[in-house]
Amino acid sequence: MHVTHLSLHDFRSYAELELDLEPGASAFIGANGQGKTNLVEAIDYLATLGSHRVASDAPLVRIGAERAVVRANVVRDDRSALLEIEITPGRSNRARVNRGPLPRPRDLLGWLRSVVFSPEDLTLVKGDPSDRRHFLDALLVLRSPRFAGVRADYERALRQRNSLLKTARHAGRGANLDTLGVWDGQLAAFGGELLAARLALLDALGPYLAEAYRAVAASAAAERTEAAATYKPSFTLPDSRDREVLREAMVEEMSRRRRDELERGISLVGPHRDDVVLSLGAMPAKGYASHGESWSFALALRLASYDLLRADGDDPILILDDVFAELDRDRRTHLAERVADAEQVLVTAAVAEDVPEGLRGRRYDVAAGEVVWEKESADG
Repeated sequence: MHVTHLSLHDFRSYAELELDLEPGASAFIGANGQGKTNLVEAIDYLATLGSHRVASDAPLVRIGAERAVVRANVVRDDRSALLEIEITPGRSNRARVNRGPLPRPRDLLGWLRSVVFSPEDLTLVKGDPSDRRHFLDALLVLRSPRFAGVRADYERALRQRNSLLKTARHAGRGANLDTLGVWDGQLAAFGGELLAARLALLDALGPYLAEAYRAVAASAAAERTEAAATYKPSFTLPDSRDREVLREAMVEEMSRRRRDELERGISLVGPHRDDVVLSLGAMPAKGYASHGESWSFALALRLASYDLLRADGDDPILILDDVFAELDRDRRTHLAERVADAEQVLVTAAVAEDVPEGLRGRRYDVAAGEVVWEKESADG
């Protein structure tokens, strides 16, 4: 899988851009604020319908414009497809494949897969549980796009249930709880499916995570330290991966905690309250890992995701966004060796010397919104 051409219209700093790309490694070199990250962000948005930098779509549209368009020609298994997403903040986005409109933007998921590692990924180790939940769910959708619908249904049920609980909290004993049981069932049905999928995902990811950490940590101690990720649910789960069993367990726990939920006016049971414990050996990484170990763990999570997707039969685009300045020479070298055989690797860096030899490949210079292939620059 690789992108052969990228077109941008009013996306971030680019009014118009047409950019040819090739398989293998490509490096976008430029000072901070020149627009290099915008390029890889656009490709990742086509794959995930989200940005690894911001939570909303509004910053993606160039100042003064009403909408942005990202279009890319993608080659997968020797077949080519033209993917397009039109981003209009405050309104529904629109997606197309080969110029044909899709019923919903999320129908675009699965046509392109990418894995991004960026400085923001340090929050996977040091940040809040929501960061780790988002990591799990995003990878889940990459592997099986239908889970975008499951997650959306769960969040809809959660909003409705929370609204009812909040109303009941203010109404006190006079509250009408007739419909709470309906939303219990909805939340448990979608929650059980999401729980089962997250647990299975961590089971599959575990061996790749341990191996990736050993490969990139670049220390003798790492060879003796196992990196692991363990699911931490909001209540004691049964020893099962069956979604129906997990659904029943959620219903029972919601019933048990009914009084607490009514007193607080919020749902206290379900995947939205869960966490993932990242550990190095017997110790949790959060609070105990050094800065270098935390970086290695975050990188290992992304590389493990990449390896898992490859094991599924895909070769996703790997995006390394401004990460080499944070890594020492050994870690840079180990990372380059680790991904040398990737179908397409897109790298951004402020200084060309930060990019390991094995990932320099085709170089593009980025300055003031202009992207120039190094050969073109030399010829000019």
